[in-house]
Amino acid sequence: MADTSSRTDASTDGDTDPRDMGVSSSERGQGILAAASDSSGRSKDKLDQKTVRRLAQNREAARKSRLRKKAYVQQLENSRLKLTQLEQELQRARQQGVFISSSGDQAHSTGGNGALAFDAEHSRWLEEKNKQMNELRSALNAHAGDAELRIIVDGVMSHYEELFRIKSNAAKNDVFHLLSGMWKTPAERCFLWLGGFRSSELLKLLANQLEPMTERQVMGINSLQQTSQQAEDALSQGMESLQQSLADTLSSGTLGSSSSDNVASYMGQMAMAMGQLGTLEGFIRQADNLRLQTLQQMIRVLTTRQSARAFLAIHDYSSRLRALSSLWLARPRE
Repeated sequence: MADTSSRTDASTDGDTDPRDMGVSSSERGQGILAAASDSSGRSKDKLDQKTVRRLAQNREAARKSRLRKKAYVQQLENSRLKLTQLEQELQRARQQGVFISSSGDQAHSTGGNGALAFDAEHSRWLEEKNKQMNELRSALNAHAGDAELRIIVDGVMSHYEELFRIKSNAAKNDVFHLLSGMWKTPAERCFLWLGGFRSSELLKLLANQLEPMTERQVMGINSLQQTSQQAEDALSQGMESLQQSLADTLSSGTLGSSSSDNVASYMGQMAMAMGQLGTLEGFIRQADNLRLQTLQQMIRVLTTRQSARAFLAIHDYSSRLRALSSLWLARPRE
């Protein structure tokens, strides 16, 4: 009996140990699962942070893209408005009668208000100048005194000042009309320089018409001629630079393309070219100031009677050019 009881106890102890061991393994499994879950959580947190950053970057990129698109659309709209404005201006010009001759090398306005107004004023100026020249010629032929001649000479000088004032106003309205010389006769246009005569050439012309002159007068006229020549050369170089700059502006970019992508570039070129053309008025004004100053300096160097003869010589030379034009236009053609 004692042996049986001992085995029973031993058996009971043996049954208890495996169960105890099973509970311990379960606890260890739960610990492993908990550790794995914690590691997975940390990895998931890292992934979530990367995703958040990526999403934030995508949102920022999308925002910048929208801003660029908005700016581009606005630029296109501005270009479209400018292009429409240019088309309207061209249409108004056509309605006013601006056309290009069939030869393609001349532009003439039959209805431009600015050009017509200047042509009318210039015609009236010429009529008044003819009256003054007739009066001056009569006074010289009658051997009028210096006092009487001085009044007429001063009147002629004032009349030239009026011409340059008229031209200054015309340049603001249509500078190309002045540069083209369409208000002059064909023969006069052959000698046109920046909308008028060359002061240096005029002085050369007068040198042989005013003899005899004193040595001091000769030196004064020669000095004035050289100064005028230098100023003319500077203005001519400025015009050449402007033409080159204008050509560079218009030829930049792609030529011959009508893609809508080039609208903004095209309008930018046109705006820059318009700004460059705006300097033409300044060239005309400087050239006319040079002409006016040359005449004023000339009558300071010459005597009153010589000044009267100089103005008559200028007038007669211009009249002969106009007469030559009339003869040329009226010549028989086969």
